[in-house]
Amino acid sequence: MTAFLAVVNIVGLLALIGLLAFMQVKHVSFSKRVFLALGLGIVYGAILQFSYGASSDVIKNSVDWFNVVGNGYVKLLQMIIIPLILVSIISGIINLQNGKSLGKISGFTIGTLLVTVGIASVVGITVALLFGLNATDILAGKAEIDRGTALNTQLADLSKTSFAARLLDLLPANPFQDMTGARPSSTIAVVIFAAFIGVAALKSRKKFPEQMDSFQKFVNVAQIIVMRVVQTVLRLTPFGVLAIMTRVVATTSPDAILKLIKFVGASYVALAIMLTIHMLILVAFRLNPLTYLRKAFPVLSFAFSSRSSAATLPLTVETQNRKMGVDIGVANFAGTFGTSIGQNGCAGIYPSMLAIMIAPTVGINPLDPTFLISLVLVVIVSSFGIAGVGGGATFASLVVLSSMGLPVALAGLLVSVEPLIDMGRTAVNVSDSMISGLVTGRILKKIDVTVYNSFDEDTGNGEIIEADAVKETGETREKVAGAKPVFA
Repeated sequence: MTAFLAVVNIVGLLALIGLLAFMQVKHVSFSKRVFLALGLGIVYGAILQFSYGASSDVIKNSVDWFNVVGNGYVKLLQMIIIPLILVSIISGIINLQNGKSLGKISGFTIGTLLVTVGIASVVGITVALLFGLNATDILAGKAEIDRGTALNTQLADLSKTSFAARLLDLLPANPFQDMTGARPSSTIAVVIFAAFIGVAALKSRKKFPEQMDSFQKFVNVAQIIVMRVVQTVLRLTPFGVLAIMTRVVATTSPDAILKLIKFVGASYVALAIMLTIHMLILVAFRLNPLTYLRKAFPVLSFAFSSRSSAATLPLTVETQNRKMGVDIGVANFAGTFGTSIGQNGCAGIYPSMLAIMIAPTVGINPLDPTFLISLVLVVIVSSFGIAGVGGGATFASLVVLSSMGLPVALAGLLVSVEPLIDMGRTAVNVSDSMISGLVTGRILKKIDVTVYNSFDEDTGNGEIIEADAVKETGETREKVAGAKPVFA
């Protein structure tokens, strides 16, 4: 009977996928399909949980097959991350007029990420104090105790690695190993490797003009092909969002949420405030925040459902470049650095809230100015090297809590609602990446504001601008005749 019910559930998911595919054939906009997929996933997951229970065998068997679609889509995204970063960074650098822009792009991107993570820390602290969060009010069950023990074990391993060593770990000792994604810092390492190649090609242009022209053509052709693969994979986004959200809702226990509803509510209030601050930053740089939200919605929806900044990277870069008019090099730097540096949700808000909650349990006054200033500074410094996958917030919390002399085991009290909160955190992390790209593009005049302000929901200017046929001049971009739509 269990197998039969699982088959019924799978058929139900396939029917919803068929509906989304039909809408694609009828050219319903990409944003609308993603929004509908998100809603259908929530509703269908709730129906399954109500019918069978979050921990039932029927749900477990069904989810195994749902993951073929959801996790399969994530794997396809992971497949294109490294090629996308490699060719885009090299192309962005060799198409620069000089090498000075590279330092400016990196500096403004990282600077924006660090400033916003500091602001996120202040937001997390403020909300935790306003809600009166205190770890002593939470009762620990077996799962929470086990989680606390595991965190202590992780801390013991982490303590063996200094901050200087973690920074050193960002460098690519073996770039080919990093191209396999073997390390949490592999994406940053590939960026550094690609930057070296791009700078070397840029410096060789005067001495070997013919060879560098050939190399530039090769890179531009490679970028066109890679971007076409990216666009092909991104067309599957509504199906991936549907399957992932169905799984998340069907397997999330409502009892666990109710037990920690105060912390969940406070977390989402803090995340909403930080997202509002992102909008205010756009206003300060004379960019319409409503336009941003409309165009960023598919990206944030996938980040929310997948809980992975790294898996969202291709969508993050594509949206910045094609829909918001950000220079491809800037978009890649911002998106890639944002997966490991200055994550507002995971590295800023979450560890700050935990520190405020845990401080009273060891006799520390959470209102002590010295404690608060130290916490914000520690959060900013610790935000380097946070892995852009599920679990990055745990790593950030271990670093921050241990640096502040607070017990890390108490963070395990939140294990039951961790996935639910992580969804919102990841969406804010990805938003911060795109904000850093927009700010950097605006400062360095590497953004086409005509594309950004376009009312086209799907692609901004509705066209693919091929890399070797684009001429950037400040805030203008020549359109390529006969270009085709990015999304079907």
